[in-house]
Amino acid sequence: MPKANALSDLPATSSAHLHQPDLEALRPPVSTHKPRILILYGSLRAVSYSRLLAHEASRLLEHFGCEVRIFDPEGLPLPDGAPVAHPKVQELRELSAWSEGQVWVSPERHGAMSGIMKAQIDWIPLAVGSVRPTQGKTLAVMQVSGGSQSFNAVNQMRILGRWMRMITIPNQSSVAKAFQEFDSDGRMKPSSFYDRVVDVCEELVKFTWLTRDASAYLTDRYSERREEAEKLERRVGLKSI
Repeated sequence: MPKANALSDLPATSSAHLHQPDLEALRPPVSTHKPRILILYGSLRAVSYSRLLAHEASRLLEHFGCEVRIFDPEGLPLPDGAPVAHPKVQELRELSAWSEGQVWVSPERHGAMSGIMKAQIDWIPLAVGSVRPTQGKTLAVMQVSGGSQSFNAVNQMRILGRWMRMITIPNQSSVAKAFQEFDSDGRMKPSSFYDRVVDVCEELVKFTWLTRDASAYLTDRYSERREEAEKLERRVGLKSI
């Protein structure tokens, strides 16, 4: 029997925008600069375990060859409580744009991430014109709890990472009874919790190396190609009137 048209069973698609996976695009030349990682933490307390965990992650990431910056949320206004030109908002957005991967570390409060953590994420825009500042960046999520181990905050941050179109790595860290896990110098003690933090940082670095050069291709979508083509056709049509 003659071979049927490859698109005969896909009548709802536009063949001009339905591309086969390009293996060469998935394996572009590898950038050699250090992976750029931004860390956000979600507490302003004088003794903040999320901040201590953020600094512990920073040390590990630097050991794994990354360039790391930590954003201090002190002075960041509430979302929509100040203009976008506010210096702390601009600092956060510039760091987010600079980064190729991020780590979000939040305490769990009332069974959720902290408001300070959410405010930072809310100030990072999903889109600026045609640019999506977080799309294709890698993300690791961690939380600290005052009581028994929970995963409420990391689960919420995973949802936000997906909404921000980030590549959220499979591993995560949840440190229970965080007040027991740090010494008087603010360093994390050896434990299974610390081992998991090492795992998360190591995995984030691997995923960042793996995806950062191909992130534009990985996030190239059929629906958006088709939408952009339709917009172009409408603009051309208007010019011809």
